[in-house]
Amino acid sequence: MTELESTRSTVAGHGARHPGVIVAVLASAGLVASFMQTILIPIQSSLPERLATTRDNTAWVITITLLVSAICTPISGKLGDMFGKRRIALILLSLLVAGSVVAAVSPSVGPLIVGRGLQGMGMGVIPLGISLLRDLLPPQRLGSSIALVSATLGVGGAIGLPISAFVTEHFDWHVLFWVAAAMGAIVVALIAWLVPDAGVRTGGRVDAVGLIGLALGLGGVLLAVSRGNEWGWISGTTLGLLGGGLAVLVVWVILELRIREPLVDIRVAARGPVLMTNLASIAMGFALFASSIVFPQLLQLPEAVGGTGLPLLRASLILAPSGLAMLIMSPVAGRLEKVWGPKALLVLGAAIIAAGYVLAASLHLHAWHVLLVNGLIGVGTGLDYAAMPTLIMRAVPESETGAANGLNTLMRSLGTAVASAVVASVLAFMSSTVGGQSIPSADGFHMALILGLVAAAVCAAIAAFIPTRRKGNEVADQAARVLAQHDGELAGARA
Repeated sequence: MTELESTRSTVAGHGARHPGVIVAVLASAGLVASFMQTILIPIQSSLPERLATTRDNTAWVITITLLVSAICTPISGKLGDMFGKRRIALILLSLLVAGSVVAAVSPSVGPLIVGRGLQGMGMGVIPLGISLLRDLLPPQRLGSSIALVSATLGVGGAIGLPISAFVTEHFDWHVLFWVAAAMGAIVVALIAWLVPDAGVRTGGRVDAVGLIGLALGLGGVLLAVSRGNEWGWISGTTLGLLGGGLAVLVVWVILELRIREPLVDIRVAARGPVLMTNLASIAMGFALFASSIVFPQLLQLPEAVGGTGLPLLRASLILAPSGLAMLIMSPVAGRLEKVWGPKALLVLGAAIIAAGYVLAASLHLHAWHVLLVNGLIGVGTGLDYAAMPTLIMRAVPESETGAANGLNTLMRSLGTAVASAVVASVLAFMSSTVGGQSIPSADGFHMALILGLVAAAVCAAIAAFIPTRRKGNEVADQAARVLAQHDGELAGARA
């Protein structure tokens, strides 16, 4: 019996560590981490007044979390493969708690940016949780469990928005961060108590060159994309960061191919199933986030200018069911994946998202239309979030699951960052002036919805061409996994 099989047997034999308990704890960790992405959305526009600073400074409060989370997810995944996924998850969540406390006591924008950066590190928990499921659960439970933990990437933000709106309406805004700190501390305790440490540890040395190169390259590209609207897309700062970031990433890829123990195994990432799934993930991230930009603005705009005139809390409650739809689809996705396979599930999910956008683009949207369309997008996203990690893990050895899932999560985040920049630019360009204030026009909203539709269609098309394993290769695949595990154990022994 291998170390991995022994661990699964131990987990199944202890009531306190029942697989269902492990899944619930890891899903809770994912919800807490993703909640940090939307925690300040209800008060984003009022932050300059609350912190007595400029709007450009307060923009960093949002941007830093997105940047840190995008950079840390592939790095934390690799560190989890090397030193233990549970250990790295506990470290990341502890940093999230520390960041929440720093933000809760921040009197000015500087410490708040530091705290928000630490909060962003918690996003690495989601790919680590998915990889832990592969290590700890029996195969028959993996489908629905992966679907649930993967979906928390979107669920936490959707459900967290009304929570944030309620807290900020009734309490001081710093209370949000005390709530986040308490939630994070509870999850840390639960993981330490209920989730066993398991899986192959490759050991070895940290690829410092790869880590620095990835951080600089991604940081430059994502910063240019996320702040291009404010700085100007043809400004020297934007072009310099974008060009410099891309150049660093090219050099980084070349170096990673030559390093014996790279931070990201480029050869594994270039495999057909992995590469195509990651490309589909970028498109899916764009499709999901386009609606997340359009619908909140549409719901809160006055009826006189084409909106529904809802206050933030009511608008948030209309948007929250999409997150519930993702949760509800988790067990359904697990069953469908067993029957049809993850590739067909990814195509189906993207097609459902596209259908939602077709409906939205063809209607004069009222609140209940948004509720229906956003629910459809939530259903499709739930299916896609279930399919992508499964496709990735089928194509990589067990010793690479953390890094591979971290890279896939990064691709989803890249899609959302591009969507944020492109949709915001479209809405700004196709805006109208009412009462001296620039607001998005109906044509702007319609174009943004069309872009979401195109992204969903691209996701479905890419997914349709993802290579599938042939039955004749299953023995070879199993042999490769055993060899990879053996190599990982030897490397760990040497370390």
